Amino acid sequence: MATYDGACHCGAVAFRVQVEEHEAIACDCSICLKKGYLHLIVEPDAFELVQGEEALTAYRFGTGIAVHRFCRTCGIHPFYTPRSHPDAIDVNVNCLAPEVIERFSVKPFHGQAWDKNVHTIR
Repeated sequence: MATYDGACHCGAVAFRVQVEEHEAIACDCSICLKKGYLHLIVEPDAFELVQGEEALTAYRFGTGIAVHRFCRTCGIHPFYTPRSHPDAIDVNVNCLAPEVIERFSVKPFHGQAWDKNVHTIR
């Protein structure tokens, strides 16, 4: 188990995450592809928002289940509540330090056919 700090670009939002497996998911759905999001889904007890709750705003679309949180100052999406795992936290690995990102293997996910492929996300 490793613990890492992460943040948005301006630093208004900061978090800490505990990682068991250094495996990230690169989704090609309409929103993830545009954001350049690298997914790391963790249980809520493995995530701590250190600062910036007041700096966050949210965006929902489609089913409204996913809550896409982003910094209202710099626009970066450091974490969100995913539709696939609504009781978990999905951390953007790209918001961790570069030397930490290098430790992750990245698995592609065909999110353009999300309903057909969602069962492959653990």
